[in-house]
Amino acid sequence: MNIKRFTSALIGLPLVALVLIFGNQYVIDISFSIIAVLSLNEFYNAFKQTSKPMKWIGYVFAIAIAFIHVIPTAYTKNSLQLLVPNLITILFLVIVVTDMKYTIKDMAITLLGIAYILGFIVFIPLLRGIENGSYFVWYIIVIAWGTDIFAYLVGKKFGKHKFSKISPNKSIEGCVAGIIGAILISLLYTLVINYIAKLNISYMYILFVSWALSILSQIGDFAASSIKRYVGIKDFSNLIPGHGGMLDRIDSVIFIAPFAYFLLNIL
Repeated sequence: MNIKRFTSALIGLPLVALVLIFGNQYVIDISFSIIAVLSLNEFYNAFKQTSKPMKWIGYVFAIAIAFIHVIPTAYTKNSLQLLVPNLITILFLVIVVTDMKYTIKDMAITLLGIAYILGFIVFIPLLRGIENGSYFVWYIIVIAWGTDIFAYLVGKKFGKHKFSKISPNKSIEGCVAGIIGAILISLLYTLVINYIAKLNISYMYILFVSWALSILSQIGDFAASSIKRYVGIKDFSNLIPGHGGMLDRIDSVIFIAPFAYFLLNIL
């Protein structure tokens, strides 16, 4: 667990809070569309030594996130059903039209970037848009960053058993502490919003949700680390001086977003 992740939470939280609290749905959609473009650009640049991702296709889909609440819901759902077939058709068409200027590997990296980043991050504005979504969306932030902070603090002090060579600084002790910390913070947050917003959220259910999402958050962290280790880089970029790139800062956040959307929709 890196100290950068701890300090980035302290720096990024006020900015995220301003958008999620004071921004309307369209501002939030646009904000996450911009974040998606930046993250996707970092992802594609990570593979620039070995492949040529079809960047513009990814950018088009990233920009489309800004319009998810502009297009009628029924039309959006129908379009999503054909998203994968249409996307793969477009990618193959580019290979054919360019007379194989791009390869199947380029296509695969392009598709992975869209599925991994856009397919996950889009669920944050979608969660914000449902009933009580302004409260529910904070579970993503609370659990992801809570996991990071507790895992770092405990892992640094007591971490003895290494978890994986993918990320050598992470320990089993830190991972367990991250789960416990995320659960405690989530339960505290639930207590607050139940009181303030007069909600009736089950603490037992949130305990389960927090446990599951904290584990997924750490998988997301390992997933990003495995990509960086494969391409031989430390950070996806230096967009945030001393803290790496946008994708470095949100890897665990976006990874839990789709699971949080479905689990919290049950509420």
